Amino acid sequence: MSAIITDQIRILNAKNFVAGVSTSDNAYYSFIGLPNPTDYQSDWDTSPPAPKDNFDQENDYWDNMIALKKINADDVRQVVPRRVWSSGTTYDMYRDDYSRSNTAKISGATNLYSASYFVINSDYRVYECLQNGTDPDNPNGRPSLDEPTFTDLEPRSAGSSGDGYIWKYLYTIKPGDIVKFESSDYIPVPSNWSTNTVNAPVRDNAVDGSIKIATVTNRGVGIGTGNRTYTRVPIKGDGSGAECTIIVDADSKVDTVTISNQGSNYTYGNIDLLAGGVPTGTTIPTFNVIVSPPGGHGYDIYKELGAMNVLLYSRIENDNENPDFITGNQIARVGVVENPKATASTLLSADKASATYALRLAGLGYSSATFTADSYFEQTISTGTSAVGRVINYDQTTGVLKYWQDKTMAGFNTVGTAQTSPTWGFDLTEFSASPSTGGSLTIVPSTGSNLAIDTSFTGLSTVINNRTYYLGQEFTNGVALPEVKKYSGSIVYVDNRPSITRSVNQKEDIKVILQF
Repeated sequence: MSAIITDQIRILNAKNFVAGVSTSDNAYYSFIGLPNPTDYQSDWDTSPPAPKDNFDQENDYWDNMIALKKINADDVRQVVPRRVWSSGTTYDMYRDDYSRSNTAKISGATNLYSASYFVINSDYRVYECLQNGTDPDNPNGRPSLDEPTFTDLEPRSAGSSGDGYIWKYLYTIKPGDIVKFESSDYIPVPSNWSTNTVNAPVRDNAVDGSIKIATVTNRGVGIGTGNRTYTRVPIKGDGSGAECTIIVDADSKVDTVTISNQGSNYTYGNIDLLAGGVPTGTTIPTFNVIVSPPGGHGYDIYKELGAMNVLLYSRIENDNENPDFITGNQIARVGVVENPKATASTLLSADKASATYALRLAGLGYSSATFTADSYFEQTISTGTSAVGRVINYDQTTGVLKYWQDKTMAGFNTVGTAQTSPTWGFDLTEFSASPSTGGSLTIVPSTGSNLAIDTSFTGLSTVINNRTYYLGQEFTNGVALPEVKKYSGSIVYVDNRPSITRSVNQKEDIKVILQF
């Protein structure tokens, strides 16, 4: 049987996702990672590959993850397509009956939410087009010439050009939301529309089943005496109270129809000419009565504008007291992970978290030592057993070496293909502050001088020359584990990007669009 899943479930899913971020039962984090993209593809920066969606690849995302940033309730919004008002552009008008058999005249959209029926003006005010100049002479509407700027609660024209447009003011985007949630393609919808006080006037002005607009589809012929105005012409249907005013021109044809009383509780309506005393003429005029969305215009902004997408915002910036976001190396991947854990049984809750391993190194020349980004280094753990890691970055001041280990150190290449003679064997051995017989605390870089794990150091910070340096993660005997439990939670979004190299004063705004 023919069936559809309606757009309303997409809007509901978006709304539920936003609500889910706000609960203590869930935790969402953005993350950055992949410091070695050219190992995966030599032309990564000019042609990043599409991410793969499988469990093996998800493990790889974790292996190359660098740091996470918590997404809070104030960092998520439902969003709608960005359509900037432009003079001379013809817009679709709101209609409750767009379909495959009744497409939008301008955009050709087969449903309301694909139509171009709302705009944002130069002052970040959002308006809905209720009438676009449609009449029998302009069945596809007319270009808009007057930018809407008003904040009146009732719909009206925007200027004096006579372009025929009637706009409904909906809301103004707050400055803080502009920074966080505006993008080249989307604009935010206010949060908590049903309860917030800022938008209460628009919301409270809505009337369920009201009628704001009727259009003339056929002017008729011989409509009584010319140059007549008929008032309080009733609109009949399943609601009550709606009335309109009909003006007949000098040729005894209908010139215009305007709603004089919006009524309420309509799901359909027809203009009753006979009851309004309007002569039917030799050719009966016809009209299109447009019913407002459920609850009325402005009652449920998410349903009215089709807010089925969600934008997640994160700002990545360096923090001296919690330096989880590394500098001096590349990042080429951003993503979102749902419900990562700090321990086997505890959700991660920190604002920022390091996903890397780290060693505190000591020895002659540690303050001038260099570790080439993405190069390998080793530690002999016991006779015949070595731990191998790859450099993320090294801080000469604190002696902290951040690194990652992945399947390439255990018999696989970067794309996951097994090797017959792996360089380091088939085991992925962890670095240790207590090596076994035949082992050593010495860290051997691919180039440069050897250093050793500082097993005397335990803590989150260190004092050097009377200055406190925060290290970003807890060290025990010179070794630090990630602050997030690897492979926990679900990675729900991945974006492979051309790589950037982070610097000390750099900030990145990450905006992720989830389409439901």
